[in-house]
Amino acid sequence: MKPDTLVRKEGLDVLTKHLGLVDAERFVMLMNREKFDYTKWQENLFEGMTIEEIYNAAAELRNKK
Repeated sequence: MKPDTLVRKEGLDVLTKHLGLVDAERFVMLMNREKFDYTKWQENLFEGMTIEEIYNAAAELRNKK
């Protein structure tokens, strides 16, 4: 497992690369305002999907890059 500081740095790097500096900062501010529970979100992320559907969605996303 990566240390928290590295995860924060890598996350900000990805946000900045894809959103730009201003929108990355906006995103962080928006997330801080929301009462967002990542664990609950993650539990329901693939609800109702088969393994094959999850695999196909991941493969499609990978192929877009």
